[in-house]
Amino acid sequence: MWVVNHRKILFAIIGTLIVLSLLSFFGWGLHFGIEYTGGSLLEVNYPGGRPDTTVVQSELAPLNLGNYLLQPTGDSSYVLKTGELSETQHEAVKNALSQGGKVTIEEKNFTSIGPVVGSELKRKAIIAIVLVILCIVLFIAFAFRKVSEPVSSWKYGVVAVITLMHDIAIPAGVYGLLVHFHGAQIDILFTTALLAVLGISINDTIVVFDRIRENLRLNREGRGKEPFDQIVGRSLKQTYLRSFNTSFTVILVLFSLFLLGGETTKNFALTLLVGMVAGTYSSIFFASPLLVTLWKAQDKK
Repeated sequence: MWVVNHRKILFAIIGTLIVLSLLSFFGWGLHFGIEYTGGSLLEVNYPGGRPDTTVVQSELAPLNLGNYLLQPTGDSSYVLKTGELSETQHEAVKNALSQGGKVTIEEKNFTSIGPVVGSELKRKAIIAIVLVILCIVLFIAFAFRKVSEPVSSWKYGVVAVITLMHDIAIPAGVYGLLVHFHGAQIDILFTTALLAVLGISINDTIVVFDRIRENLRLNREGRGKEPFDQIVGRSLKQTYLRSFNTSFTVILVLFSLFLLGGETTKNFALTLLVGMVAGTYSSIFFASPLLVTLWKAQDKK
């Protein structure tokens, strides 16, 4: 019952985190990758050993490539993402990467994405996120259709979506820090991570809601008169350990991926990791107390 009784304090803390996250994500400007804006990707291998990043950057500086992303990959390669390169610029970049021919490089991959394709990908990514959220609302409203008292079934769906908004706002805020301080880009991996967070974090919320539904049914069949907030508090108590154990194992895997994975997947792993942590605590400290708040609000009418 502690969580239910102190829900206003929890709402204030979580609300502050959401505001800070949104400021972090939007405040410094969105820096989309070439998947969404169009551009070129060049991957080169250094058979004789990869030079330091600062050395490569100094070689690229005279080319005035604008905003670009240089990422180490594997043991001896770099991936360079830039605006769209002409064939002449492509050759100039390769010459810079080889330090004027002093260092041997092997071109492993060169891809260009047009701005039309990038814009189409951005539009489809937004549609995918909206569709996922809509499907979740419909599914929860359907699954809880037999539990319309004392809180309507569709409100479970609304609460779940509000919780999911929080679950993706927090990792987006952390990613905003990476964009500003580490030069990361909003790329297809970031979108994939947010979609994965939506899919994973809803599990914990549904588990808690399902326990509430079961306890409501038992209370009704036993002709009990236990108030809704006490049923929610008891349901939370029954699911704390389960939520912690299941989430902890996933968080452990993601943490290992972040520490031991390749450079190109670090931001992806970190986004998932933060989203998983946010999804775990929000199902306990945000979603269920929000249900109680809605119940009390409708009880006053």
